[in-house]
Amino acid sequence: MDISTPLDQQFSVTGKARIVGELFGGLDIAPTWSTLYTRVTTDPNDAAAFYDLSLILETLGNKPASVETLKAALGVSRQYRIKNGNGEGARVLVFVTTGDFMANTPVEFLLEASNTVIHLYFVDGETTKLDDVPEHDVAFLAIGHSKANFAVLDRMDQLLKTWPRPVVNSVPGAIKALSRDGVAGKFENEPSILAPKTVNVVRQQVIELARGDADVASLLEGSTFPIIVRPTDTHAGEDMAKIADAAQLLAYMDKTEGERFFLCPFIDYSDADGKFRKQRIAFIDGRAYVSHFAVSEHWMVHYLSAGMLEYAERRDEEARWMATFDEDFALRYAVAFAALQREMQLDYFAIDCAELPDGRLLLFEADNAMIVHSMDPEAVFPYKKAPMARLFSAFETMLEDRAQKVGATPAGA
Repeated sequence: MDISTPLDQQFSVTGKARIVGELFGGLDIAPTWSTLYTRVTTDPNDAAAFYDLSLILETLGNKPASVETLKAALGVSRQYRIKNGNGEGARVLVFVTTGDFMANTPVEFLLEASNTVIHLYFVDGETTKLDDVPEHDVAFLAIGHSKANFAVLDRMDQLLKTWPRPVVNSVPGAIKALSRDGVAGKFENEPSILAPKTVNVVRQQVIELARGDADVASLLEGSTFPIIVRPTDTHAGEDMAKIADAAQLLAYMDKTEGERFFLCPFIDYSDADGKFRKQRIAFIDGRAYVSHFAVSEHWMVHYLSAGMLEYAERRDEEARWMATFDEDFALRYAVAFAALQREMQLDYFAIDCAELPDGRLLLFEADNAMIVHSMDPEAVFPYKKAPMARLFSAFETMLEDRAQKVGATPAGA
């Protein structure tokens, strides 16, 4: 099986980690934009410049322009190269597909501090062969869960069955199972975890509930208001709402588009001080690693809006959690972590969770494409540097270990 593309036919790009990091850090992106724009106007086949421009546009929130710019890049090439450090580490082939930042595992952030070379290779539901991929030591299936990605995941399931190199996260079916209702169902009978029962319903069912023609229990057995509602295939709290009664649900539906919605009971996980605490944890090759810990007055906790930058006491709490994680949190939830690893069937994934007073882990979400990064300013978050370095090192080590798997056939053989 000949699977190799010469380096001079691959496009070297700046990539997501550096571009997003610069924008996140408040750096002036105008000079970079100007250089890239000049390149594409001079050479309409400069796929690398189109690709990096698309990342800038997406980060700035201009999705339509980002989609069109990426389309221009992919019209020239479907593969891009990112050199990290000295480039003498593992050569990692990363299968990705088009979409926003949640469409694929953010591998670039995980490997930014390494010496790996990342080869991004775009696939879709129409991809029939992979005979021109770059030479590599290990492959990584980065495509995330969404209905839009089901076709490409099914395709990759066929194309990777006889792949001649080790593949990390090699089970497309396990990724397809990461829907919110699917994840909740996995842990329905797991005593160490509360994954609130979630149902996927059509718009008319929600309307009937909002009009009083049905009650909550008819859709969510044993539940009453308040409930959480959100359109399917949304992330980061987009159009997610806590609904107190039918009238509020009707108002929500009047202003929210979508043909299918997830419903689940609201679980009050606030602590004695009235604040909500949410943890993000990455699982790498069977072991848990801290990503972040946020404290907020609001039940829907997002790190960027939780006041972590403004309140030193919240950062102190996160620092303690990170410093004691292996000896405290990870031990207390060892049974839950084992259940997660067993049910997820993935080498890499992440969860958002919280602690409940009865000792169970409250599981909000489990996914292979959550953003795990180290972009927070070190001057404000000095305690994050060491634990995030351990996480990134573990991810790199996992890839290197797979690359050295006994009996693996060299790429291009």
